[in-house]
Amino acid sequence: MTSTLPQQPRRILIVGGGPCGLVSLRNLVERGQFDEVVLAERRADIGGVWYLEDLPKPDAPRTRPYWPSPAYPALVGNVLAEYLSFSHYPFPEPPSKTHPYPSLADTYAYLRRFAAPFLESGQIRLSTEVVWIDELPDSRGWSVTTRDWRAGKNGEVHVEVWDAVVVATSWYDFPSWPESTPGLAEARTAGLATHAQTWHGPVGYEGKRVVVVGNANSSNDIAAQLKSVAKGPVYRSIRRQGLRRFAFLPDPRVVDVPPITRYIVKSSGKLDLELLGGSTLTDIDAVVLDPHPPLTSADTTPPRIPALYKHILYAPNPTVAFIGAVMSYTPFTLADVASTWLALFFARRLAIPASLPARLDGERARLEKVSRVREVGAKQEGRELSSLVAYHILGAEEQAYAQGLKDEIAAVEPGWAKVLPEWSDEAWKKREAMYERKWVSLMAEQEAEEKLAAGAVSKL
Repeated sequence: MTSTLPQQPRRILIVGGGPCGLVSLRNLVERGQFDEVVLAERRADIGGVWYLEDLPKPDAPRTRPYWPSPAYPALVGNVLAEYLSFSHYPFPEPPSKTHPYPSLADTYAYLRRFAAPFLESGQIRLSTEVVWIDELPDSRGWSVTTRDWRAGKNGEVHVEVWDAVVVATSWYDFPSWPESTPGLAEARTAGLATHAQTWHGPVGYEGKRVVVVGNANSSNDIAAQLKSVAKGPVYRSIRRQGLRRFAFLPDPRVVDVPPITRYIVKSSGKLDLELLGGSTLTDIDAVVLDPHPPLTSADTTPPRIPALYKHILYAPNPTVAFIGAVMSYTPFTLADVASTWLALFFARRLAIPASLPARLDGERARLEKVSRVREVGAKQEGRELSSLVAYHILGAEEQAYAQGLKDEIAAVEPGWAKVLPEWSDEAWKKREAMYERKWVSLMAEQEAEEKLAAGAVSKL
């Protein structure tokens, strides 16, 4: 079986050194037999969101841009170690049995070890920012413009030609502000609305009145860290109750309130927040927004990278691919499967439909389904559904999607398929159980904290 590529790409550039880019590099290097595969990462180290560097000092001169991670020191994940494991490279079991979810430090260390041989070989170029990609005529590849931010280079510009490009920057790069909310632009200018990408833990929020927008995993984690240092209570502004998978134990220090309808900046520098239903929160010091960055321009509805085949290949020219463009429950393992599939396609061992309309059948079906679900939700709730219903969020469809990729891999390379994760019904139930396990972990931690507090009181 042959692909529809005019010729096999020999030189491939991967953009982004997070988990999706790193596993794509390994799989293209070891499973594709290409002449050259290189990964460009604009920051000074690999890890993507899992690499948390020191904040720049406000008055210190800068010689390079600063790209913050949305992570923070006390971050603990919501995915068990086995679902952070790349094929042939298992994630070490975390030491805690009470809370067996790897931390930020655990995950970064795992990725750093995984990347070590590629850093040593020079196949990973750090401090290399990809700023522009131009398609060359006559299927001659892609002209890629980069800036070199290594010490002394000062953003020096380089242009190279690559046969294929793999974009693995996922969807964490861009701030997402609800611009239509009255008063928020002024609040942001005043420095009072804090985007979650700048959240680096509760330091600096001591004694402040804080509102966290959202009640998914990130917002819950932020609220849990704030409740011990902020001036109580910490408010969570929510539209509806969170899904069961977003574990958060009731706590009197965290109070849920309706959505914010208006931000009012006061002469004191504080905020008054008008809420849906007419109530108001006064003298708020900071608002923390849980990000949901757009994948494309604001006029693309719903937000997505358009014209993709299997959420991977740019359908009009499949020498550009995207790994990590869909939001999934287990992105590490899904990227492993998707990039293995891509390695076979670039090697001309997997076929895709020859016509552009046929390649876009899946996208059309997905958009139609999203539209139907949104219409039903709007009728039931009287308003637009949240971003949990979007083109790029797989949800329960992750199982069929991943298994479909794996089946195509198995038809060509059965040995490769065997080392990739299972996506059977039984395996899916096991995946789902890890979210219930989070509740058990949190309750065990709460019980331990209560016993410790009781012991301290008894000694007084």
